[in-house]
Amino acid sequence: MRSSVPKDGIHRDGWVWTLERQTVEAFCRAIGEAKTVVWNGPMGVFEIVPFAKGTNAVAMAVASSQATTIVGGGDSVAAVNQAGVAERITHISTVVGHSWSARRTRVARGDSPHG
Repeated sequence: MRSSVPKDGIHRDGWVWTLERQTVEAFCRAIGEAKTVVWNGPMGVFEIVPFAKGTNAVAMAVASSQATTIVGGGDSVAAVNQAGVAERITHISTVVGHSWSARRTRVARGDSPHG
């Protein structure tokens, strides 16, 4: 059974399979305004087609943004690959800690975020 509930209507033992349209739109707006985006974790059960819309929309927004984009973690990498936008991401790593510490070190040294 599918249903859409506001975030304050989710039971503490409930499951969230994907994002509702309004939440996807809010994420996409925020991504469009960001200078840096760090993404770790898909937006639901993207491996199952009916629940992939939220993750795919966020992946497209990240890939289309002018921001420096960092995607870390195996599921997040799989999500941007599934959406076909991996080549448009600034930095991708299946190891979350590595992706964040590498970026932080480069920024601290003043290196180009694209190098």
